Amino acid sequence: MIGETVCHYRVLMKLGEGGMGVVYEAEDTRLGRIVALKFLPPEMAKDRELLERFQREARVASALNHPGICTVFAVEQQESLHFIVMERLEGVTLAERLKAGPLEVEMLLDTVIQIADALQAAHAKGIVHRDLKPANVFISPRGQTKIIDFGLAKIDAPFDSNALTLERLTGAGTTFGTPAFMSPEHARGDPNDARSDLFSLGAMMYQLATGSLAFAGDTPALIFDAILNREARPMRELNPGLPAELERIVAKLLEKNRDYRYQSAADLLADLVRLKRHFEGRGTSDRRPRSVAVLYLENMSGAKEDEYFRDGMTEDILTELSKIQEIKVFSRATVLAYRDRPATPAQIGQQLGAAFVLTGSVRRVGTRLRINAQLVDTTTDFPLWSERYDREMKDVFDVQDEIARKIAAALRITLTPHEQLALAAKPTENPIAYDLFLRGKSYFRRRTRQDFDLALQTLETAVLLDPEFALAHALIANVCAVIFHRYDRTTRWLERADAANQRAATLHPELPEVRTATAWILYAAGKYDEAATIARETIERNADCEGAYYLLVLALIAAGRTAEARDLAETAIAAVAGEDYNIYITIQNAFPERNERFAELSYRAMLAIEAHLRNAPEDARAHIHLSTHYARLGRTEEALREANFATVLRPNEATVLYNLACTYCELDRTTEAMEALRRAWEAGWRDVNWMRRDPDLAPLHATEEFERLYPAALAAARRE
Repeated sequence: MIGETVCHYRVLMKLGEGGMGVVYEAEDTRLGRIVALKFLPPEMAKDRELLERFQREARVASALNHPGICTVFAVEQQESLHFIVMERLEGVTLAERLKAGPLEVEMLLDTVIQIADALQAAHAKGIVHRDLKPANVFISPRGQTKIIDFGLAKIDAPFDSNALTLERLTGAGTTFGTPAFMSPEHARGDPNDARSDLFSLGAMMYQLATGSLAFAGDTPALIFDAILNREARPMRELNPGLPAELERIVAKLLEKNRDYRYQSAADLLADLVRLKRHFEGRGTSDRRPRSVAVLYLENMSGAKEDEYFRDGMTEDILTELSKIQEIKVFSRATVLAYRDRPATPAQIGQQLGAAFVLTGSVRRVGTRLRINAQLVDTTTDFPLWSERYDREMKDVFDVQDEIARKIAAALRITLTPHEQLALAAKPTENPIAYDLFLRGKSYFRRRTRQDFDLALQTLETAVLLDPEFALAHALIANVCAVIFHRYDRTTRWLERADAANQRAATLHPELPEVRTATAWILYAAGKYDEAATIARETIERNADCEGAYYLLVLALIAAGRTAEARDLAETAIAAVAGEDYNIYITIQNAFPERNERFAELSYRAMLAIEAHLRNAPEDARAHIHLSTHYARLGRTEEALREANFATVLRPNEATVLYNLACTYCELDRTTEAMEALRRAWEAGWRDVNWMRRDPDLAPLHATEEFERLYPAALAAARRE
């Protein structure tokens, strides 16, 4: 049925299935809104009496207009298909929420106050629910409750106490209600009224507060006996932390004689509100640490090429949250390990020690965005806040800003004026330029010449669209400096790098990305000590600045300060949470003697590369590095397989050819290694200083061909 159009509703996806039929998410093509369609079971649709009764009662339910009641928009028919058009709800039922345990008192009171208010509105119109239970109450990620199936529970056959079966009593959508939540009069087959719903609400409150049923039994008969003849166990015996007044309210709701219960939802509501005020007046404070791990959004478009946008959106939300001083935000490198990994927020929170996890998804179709964001409490695995944004691409920064502000509000943090200004700041006013910047950053991270060229093309287009886009200018400077350093010693690259960086610094001098670009320019120019100083200063200001540790280690080794690089090793690895294999590749060069420490780092690098390739199997550079690590372990066949795969992916890439030479050296195939190195030189790999320090290439250092390509005199001149 998915993809079909029924009447004017385009069916999008299946939401669930039960005794009342199948529920789908659909788009109302006339009004442009998302709705839920509940299709009636075929056997019900064939019964004229049941169908007429259903339609009549559905119309009654559609007359209810209350924020705590799921809205019924229409009852429709197309040929033999009969269905209800309903509000599309986000969240979980209270029955699903109970799997995480009883509710805290504050949340419990918020929830039942909303339910009581909705019941008051329904009862005022003479409508009794008759099947109130946790499974029939939705709670949104923002804590808003919605009662579902109002008036629809009367569609089955007349009540017959002699014909009760477990299946009929507990089946989804039955008219009789679930036994454990029935009122005594309902169990006896007497007429129901508003007070019957209040008894059911009392039974719900009992379970929400204690995690146990007020009236339990192995069979319907035993449950009915408990409802009719036995008192529920005192709630505070099961949960001693509950207020005595809450226990009194629930006990009054569960009176067997309806005349002794609350006589109206309004009376109940007054007591609940009074208790809530008293509870809040005790001055409780939330002392939990406000630490948030921003997980990578799920790419719902399904297109691999859209992952750059998913990554960029996630990282920018992380950056926005980092502007709020009272929130400890886990670094990009830390959460990168959990990208596309099947784990619950609670599991991730326990592993990271995060109090909260921000999770969600993004779908992009043309210029339209749908972003779902959800802040999950890792102690309960239950959402503290959630929102869905259906916006245009031009609104992307407003969404990022709003998400950060809503999270702050959910954590009860008052933003300072400075933080409000920081959140309101936008990197660019042009959404196309922003998209190009994210794409360029994704290319840059792949670290091959072809990808650097692609990055430069997209970034230069971005600054044409927005000449004041400081981040894009800084990244252009970075790319040009790396191209000069690795591939092309033409001075125009350094000149372009310097011009772009000066422009970025003029626009936004305090950006850590500007200082990182400055350090790269100094490194490319052979000013290794100065580059190391700037990189270290950048880290002191912003330890999460991408690439800063990598560059610092690189500069220290190039400057001959290998002892400092070694001392920095674990700090640098920890800064990227051990997930970015590039940091290992660099650090290993601080251990030319190939000792046990080198072997340990090499093994950890191999694991990091393997993990990276599970997410990015197209990364030729990672494949060739993995080849070298397999060769070190004597896994010759696997080493050659990875080397072959890398060269098929990028046959003329200088980085691949250089590391292919490293692999052949590890396999003692020096002739092939020298040939690969010659091809790397021809493809543009000209970093003399690094090549002469690379311990992988030690077997080639004494050869005439190596000296011709990478002369010692030139390396010495560059260090001066």
